[in-house]
Amino acid sequence: MQGFKLIRNKDGDITHIETHLQGYDLLSNPKLNKGCAFTREEREQFKLTGLLPHQVETLEQQAARMYAQYQEQRTNLGKFIYLNMLHDYNETLFYKLTSQHLEEMLPIIYTPTVGEAVERFSIQHRKSRGLYISYADRNHIDAILANRLPEEVDLIVATDGEAVLGIGDQGIGGMGISIAKLSVYTLCGGINPHRVLPVQLDVGTNNPHLLADPMYLGWRHERISGDAYDEFIAAFVKSVTKKLPHTFLHWEDIGRDNAQRILSQYRNEACVFNGDMQGTGSVALASVLAATQATRNKLIDQRIVIFGAGTAGIGIANQIISAMQRQGLSEKEAYARLWLIDRDGLLTSASKSLLPFQKPYAHDIQECANWRLENRENISLHDVVSHVKPNILIGCSTVGGAFTENIIKTMAAHVETPIIMPLSNPTPKSEATPADLIHWTQGKAIIATGSPFPDVMYEGCPIRISQSNNAFSFPGIGLGAIAIKAKHLSDDMLWAATDALSQCSPTNHDPKAPLLPKLSETKSISRHVAFAVALQARKEGLAEIDPQLDLNQAINRVTWEPQYYPYRKSC
Repeated sequence: MQGFKLIRNKDGDITHIETHLQGYDLLSNPKLNKGCAFTREEREQFKLTGLLPHQVETLEQQAARMYAQYQEQRTNLGKFIYLNMLHDYNETLFYKLTSQHLEEMLPIIYTPTVGEAVERFSIQHRKSRGLYISYADRNHIDAILANRLPEEVDLIVATDGEAVLGIGDQGIGGMGISIAKLSVYTLCGGINPHRVLPVQLDVGTNNPHLLADPMYLGWRHERISGDAYDEFIAAFVKSVTKKLPHTFLHWEDIGRDNAQRILSQYRNEACVFNGDMQGTGSVALASVLAATQATRNKLIDQRIVIFGAGTAGIGIANQIISAMQRQGLSEKEAYARLWLIDRDGLLTSASKSLLPFQKPYAHDIQECANWRLENRENISLHDVVSHVKPNILIGCSTVGGAFTENIIKTMAAHVETPIIMPLSNPTPKSEATPADLIHWTQGKAIIATGSPFPDVMYEGCPIRISQSNNAFSFPGIGLGAIAIKAKHLSDDMLWAATDALSQCSPTNHDPKAPLLPKLSETKSISRHVAFAVALQARKEGLAEIDPQLDLNQAINRVTWEPQYYPYRKSC
């Protein structure tokens, strides 16, 4: 039990909250605590008189005080810690504050600052949130899920912490990512934070620093793999689908060897979604569509190089291939227009370590027979750019500075308006900075980045840099799926989300505008995306709500806003 019940009227609107908690028990519950906003009547009824300062405040007054305290923090990590402590104290106030300052605070609670926090997860641990399911407890998953708070769950973000952002295996620290993702779902999509659950699947770690760290809180063991790993994941999914059949299950930061396989295996058994592959792919494709529209070109005519062929790179490529086929290309023709480069160079038929999900992107090595190459065993990014002459260059390699001046100038020499998207994060992992890209291309480049960057001044004019942040995509996708209780997340539902997001691009009104809106607009954008997802699900017969229910009404029912309600004592 969470200790409270939401009371609604006949229209579904919350009128008040009933709880049996009182005194310090009430003040210690972050989902119920209102601090100095408890009224005189509530203080008397719930035995709070004398436990709080005399003044009764509004939520807005509290948020103003918290913002003043936030500004006293001198480092981004300090700000992250402050906001998380506020979340542990008063969840409503946390969301009120961060929603009022979304552009400023999203990079603190999410990327890029969350990466630093994840690396320090064990040393900074204060209060547990969510569920930790370790491999050592693999025979007790049902019992662990039964211990969850809340009882009713619309959304789970689960990770095994193997591929966190650009910093790799962080073991149990991956929980920080699950928690951050759920905050973004609420801030940008309006998902009810009282009905979400972060989950850390603790399958060990291959990070030697964590294994040797006496402070490390996870299962101190090398990562399990193979059949043992697959059986553990299967047991988790089985338990979730049995106990929480209508839950939207979001996989996050799963390693490249497992991500595609898990998604493919369970996508028809539950409503599952992979943030790294589908979320990143959706917003990246929306950016590409906006860029091609701005340049008055067709997607099917583009030559696209993707530097980085892990889960993010393949996820983006998969979305582009699907879009090209929707626009008339055959599967073979679509694959021929993409060149993917991994740690061992261009993916070709001669590549020695192709993973199953990379194989469709491997070009016949004979295509490169007439290329002048320094190393035929490892065909470099520069070699590919020189010979392919791409219109679009996308980076998801986590190799900071990989897009060098030479490479970019080589690209720009053959393309009138190069579309360049260094998407790796945190910021130091970005393949290039927007300032360099603009100056190297003499202002011609159309840019979207993964990390936030300030405006760039060029020839006396400020240029706003679009952040291809998957916060534009996954909150709306989740909101739509939850609103109609989707059985599965289909490819057409994902395309509907991408198409809806591309319709929100400022380039639709001004070809010279940034590719994506401001992050402060994500709430309205998520609503637009959610409706498109829900409508497509209904068309495909994947919606389990009343077929007569208006979709906007269905979305309203599951949308949450940070506000205080009157409290009454439950019997």
